[in-house]
Amino acid sequence: MPPVKKVKLDLSKVKMAIRAGIPLSITTYTLPHEMEVYMDSVLSAFLEELNQNQMIEYLTYCLNELVTNSKKANTKRIFFKEKNLDITNPKDYETGMKSFKSETLNNIKYYLKLQKNAGLYVKLILQTRNNKIKIEVRNNSELTVEEYKRMHDKLSRAQQYTSVDQALEQILDDTEGAGLGLIIMILMLEKIGLTEENFQILSEGGETITRIILPLNEKTQKDLSVVSHEFVKIIDELPQFPDTIVKVNRLLNDPDSKMSEIAMLISSDVSLTTDLLKLVNSATFALASPCRSIADAVKLVGIRGIKNMLISVGSINSLKSIGGEKKDLWTHAYRVAFYSYNLARNFCASEKAIVEDSYVCGLLHDMGKLVFETAHPELINKIKDVCVQKGIPANIFEKLVAGVNHGEVGALIAEKWNFPDVMVSVIRHHHEPDMAQEDTKKITSLVYLSDMLCHYQTGEVDYYQFDPEVLALFHITSESQLQKISERLEKAFTAEEA
Repeated sequence: MPPVKKVKLDLSKVKMAIRAGIPLSITTYTLPHEMEVYMDSVLSAFLEELNQNQMIEYLTYCLNELVTNSKKANTKRIFFKEKNLDITNPKDYETGMKSFKSETLNNIKYYLKLQKNAGLYVKLILQTRNNKIKIEVRNNSELTVEEYKRMHDKLSRAQQYTSVDQALEQILDDTEGAGLGLIIMILMLEKIGLTEENFQILSEGGETITRIILPLNEKTQKDLSVVSHEFVKIIDELPQFPDTIVKVNRLLNDPDSKMSEIAMLISSDVSLTTDLLKLVNSATFALASPCRSIADAVKLVGIRGIKNMLISVGSINSLKSIGGEKKDLWTHAYRVAFYSYNLARNFCASEKAIVEDSYVCGLLHDMGKLVFETAHPELINKIKDVCVQKGIPANIFEKLVAGVNHGEVGALIAEKWNFPDVMVSVIRHHHEPDMAQEDTKKITSLVYLSDMLCHYQTGEVDYYQFDPEVLALFHITSESQLQKISERLEKAFTAEEA
């Protein structure tokens, strides 16, 4: 017999899913042992990254129970079909269950093969968002009324017991293999401070869904928040925007200012003039003819456009002065900016403010990560010292540096630099656009989509991980449609870079 091939854990995908708050999914049709081991390893890695090690043992048991029950439910559908029995008919159900266990165990390979051919799957989905962890097991065999009753009977019975030993002493219905396991699972959840309210069973869209919702460890949340705020205090040492940009912004915010005054002040700074003209004339903005003076630039892009470009130029220069420039991070930032602007012109052409704000919001969406990953060692060491002084575990600091909470860190910096509210909101919520305020939700969704497209192009995320509400907002209904949008944007960006 050939050795079983072990499925390799890709830790980078686990970290990416946590950082971006996107779902991580594993699908199997027959649930071989190596797939069970793989699911356990992914769950363990997921919980370790979230600093929830105390839950691993209990939740691994729960996961194994749920996926085994899901596989069994799929096998049951095949068995009933083979026996010409109607699983929704109470009499047929009772008849079939008398021999289901013995017959399928004696010929399991045959039934698993039929199960796979029928496309019956078991799917594990892990996701962390809004300080909660969701563990979901789905299978495409909807619960019958009889099964639903039996399942809820077991859940009710679980409330009677205070320990596993007590449950084992009781005589349980052996016709349904899930009975005892489900009761033990509820007792396991109680051991980590959860109740039946954290566990849900439902049927929708042709699937049976079992879901465990867990609050993130409060101490971890508090520690992350403390370090994020301390970090922003420490970056008081960050260089502020150059005086010229501050003065220009003051003029831009003054309703009595004249365009000629604004153009003259910008033109007095050679470096700023060069940077602005370079940005205005880039392929991103696709001007019909080259813009040769700041006066023309101000007329072409308007007050809001100039203000956004000043924020772009000022942020780039300030952030790059913190430490070593990481080319891949900045390439990603420019790519997201380019995608955001071009998607805005296509999907939001009638919404001028979104089109005008899209480039700078895309460019600075990962500002928190840029600061952490390019900071001077002295700055990082200062933050480490703060962690030690406040008794915050070293792994919390490591998670922050790796990008966890980078949206909040970036938003705090944006507030410190007096960025417009829309930019602060996009930076804070670019991984969770549904959390943005109503008036900034669309542009936040746009930047989210641009960011995800970049990660999709590098193979870091799959189509299923895109937020379905965002796809619906931009009328994207299939992966082939998303692929075409992705290819067009990538080709245009590559041409600009050439």
